[in-house]
Amino acid sequence: MTLAPAAAFAAYEAVRPRLPAAAARPGPARRVATLAEVAAEFDVFLLDAFGVLNIGETAIPGTRQRIDDLRAAGKRVMVLTNAASVPIDALVAKYRRLGYDFGPADIVTSRATLAAALTGDRAGMHWGAMGESAEGLADLGLARVTRLGDDPAAHATVDGILLIGSGDWTERRQALLEAALLARPRPVLVANPDIVAPRETGFSAEPGHFAHRLADRTGIVPEFYGKPFANIYDLAFARLGPVDRRRVLMVGDSLHTDILGAQAAGIASALVTGYGFLAGQDAGRAIARSGIVPDILTERP
Repeated sequence: MTLAPAAAFAAYEAVRPRLPAAAARPGPARRVATLAEVAAEFDVFLLDAFGVLNIGETAIPGTRQRIDDLRAAGKRVMVLTNAASVPIDALVAKYRRLGYDFGPADIVTSRATLAAALTGDRAGMHWGAMGESAEGLADLGLARVTRLGDDPAAHATVDGILLIGSGDWTERRQALLEAALLARPRPVLVANPDIVAPRETGFSAEPGHFAHRLADRTGIVPEFYGKPFANIYDLAFARLGPVDRRRVLMVGDSLHTDILGAQAAGIASALVTGYGFLAGQDAGRAIARSGIVPDILTERP
């Protein structure tokens, strides 16, 4: 399932009551050509993946060199991503195929943010998972996981729902899950709050898209793990150790996830306009419509 840019933007605007509030800014965003112009102002650069590092399976030209330059200048560069469908080792391998030299300590994911919440009694629950086999979720440390497919019994019997990856999700499965939750409400935990992700051929519908539909249909308020929510930033700062938040910059392509999340975390933000969510669109108009104003606008990293 894919969404057009206008539909994707409208979908984010429609769920604003479930997202953190936008912060007021005293003036418009500052425009720069690349991050090189602001490198001296920050010690830590948090980079979104889709739209900053890559579009689908294609690396964005120039980003690797920018990362190398930032590191050479003594900057800490970390990936902060809502990629939740694969474990960290698979994500490291993907980035290395794309030419990026990131290790596990350099990547903070919404999947890891979810895992940090699945402790105690929650670890012992019987979970139903969107998007992966039970074997593919071993890193979450859960006692019992059932993959949600086309069997209504699986949707009906689990104790809670994990929305992790939507690559093979269908309208039939969505309907089964909605019916099961209407019949017996249960917690819904979302490992990827993104509504869409930029791919080579358009925007794919991500777990956040289906989570908000569930909320509208069932009245169950999902628990979101990842941008724009504070939990993923808390995990990032725990990994970074003591830093001056005034010298941390979040770089992303989405107003409603990257920029809004940075504002919620109390750090500066840079919006990439030439790739990802806003590529080919009027970024100024999108900012005005949403009221989400980044500190910096840059065509490319």
